[in-house]
Amino acid sequence: MTKILPFKAVRPTRDKVSLVASRSYQSYTPFERDSRMDYNPYSFLHIVNPGYKYQKEISGEERYKLVRNRYLEFKEDEIFIQEDTPCYYIYKIVNREHESFCGIIAAASAEDYENDIIKKHEDTIQYRENTFKEYLKTVGFNAEPVLLTYPDNPTIAKIINETIEHRAEYEFTTTNRDTHYLWKIDNKNSIQEIKEAFSLIQTIYIADGHHRSASSQLLAQDLKTHNSEHTGNEAYNFFMSYLIPESDLKIYEFNRLVKDLNGLSKEEFLIRLDEWFRIENRGIEVYKPSKPHHFSMYLDGEFYSLYLRKTTYEFTNALEELDAQVLYQTVLNPILAIKDVRSDTRIDYAHGKKDIVYIKSMVDSKEFKVGFGLFPASVAQMKKIADEGLTMPPKSTYIEPKLRSGITIYEF
Repeated sequence: MTKILPFKAVRPTRDKVSLVASRSYQSYTPFERDSRMDYNPYSFLHIVNPGYKYQKEISGEERYKLVRNRYLEFKEDEIFIQEDTPCYYIYKIVNREHESFCGIIAAASAEDYENDIIKKHEDTIQYRENTFKEYLKTVGFNAEPVLLTYPDNPTIAKIINETIEHRAEYEFTTTNRDTHYLWKIDNKNSIQEIKEAFSLIQTIYIADGHHRSASSQLLAQDLKTHNSEHTGNEAYNFFMSYLIPESDLKIYEFNRLVKDLNGLSKEEFLIRLDEWFRIENRGIEVYKPSKPHHFSMYLDGEFYSLYLRKTTYEFTNALEELDAQVLYQTVLNPILAIKDVRSDTRIDYAHGKKDIVYIKSMVDSKEFKVGFGLFPASVAQMKKIADEGLTMPPKSTYIEPKLRSGITIYEF
């Protein structure tokens, strides 16, 4: 039985939410980050970057404690308020392309993650898991939900659709032209319906936030061992999540850029590719893959289409059907000698929202020698890989929606 529960969110007052909400800390350049903090005293960035106050880089335990202090100051100044009773929250984003994402912010069970009811499709790095676990343990809150996806459910959809007919608690537009809405569900009957509907869903999948999920599960284990009166209902047994139906999930590809041809000439490289692909030179015509196992390549001022020879390449599991893995097994590893796509400095990535013209510009700049465009993975592929207990290569998917930090906060 899947446990997806309401919780008492800490959140900004209605008049300040647009000022508080921020993108993920890592997504800003240092200049962007400082500019926002210079002119906006309410930005959530002040909490997660406490060294700004002292004009000093602070890390480790010292930083975690200061994050906690800044957070408490926001509460003391009543920039943040907390619900009196547990609620679910409907969160909707409409982006500049008029794509809409709508789901429920709730508390997901760390035990469900441990028992593979909440399934993952990416590997996590133990060092990062432990680092974030210690961060959470010190600060005592989580401000960035894990993105989970579930099979479309008529009961949940009905409650969402009825709720969003009313005025939103929050409605604001960001400078990148995304509009954010938030409604709270505090009606006991609706809460019970949502809870029961999720309990009947056998499996939920992590779309984005694998390290946050793993760290939350480590935190639950840690705090459980130090609590002689542990019941399983404590807040630390759950982590904040944003659950959206599979039909709302948008997956973009991650394209590949490589700095050299591993000592091969252009002609030698094309001959090696011919073993795996039917190659078509398209000249200056921009080519973008239109189906799985088709790739685009930009090399020496020209576009090529590469169609996988299925008589040569063998599909033995769900992972080997993934185009990111196909490219690794046919080109990146055997021809270009890129063994570890996570750490090799000869390879870089560009998500599909930057499109194939970006790949061309990076190769034309001479920073890279060749670029590859991929067809995006599907939700069905992601689920199948997770169901088989396999994991995708790094940078296989770029998933939307991307949430703002500080809109709802989960305390434990």
